[in-house]
Amino acid sequence: YMATDDSNWRITARCELMLDVTRRTLKEDPDLKLCEGLRLIEATHRAFVRLDPLSVGTLEADILPGLRRVLMERFGLAELPPGPVN
Repeated sequence: YMATDDSNWRITARCELMLDVTRRTLKEDPDLKLCEGLRLIEATHRAFVRLDPLSVGTLEADILPGLRRVLMERFGLAELPPGPVN
């Protein structure tokens, strides 16, 4: 994933691996429940803040919406439930 502000930095390899695992889990885990998927997306965001704070803007603008779309498609939703996940 490239940064959207035309800078030359990239998301760290560790974060890229985390995103790949998150995306695959959201798409392919046969036992995944909606609430678990939402928690996984939240956990990914928190981990990014710790591991690669300079990439949080890219994550929030470009990557999180894509992860949410994967979850919405999987569960046939037009939008995700608002608010915190229990």
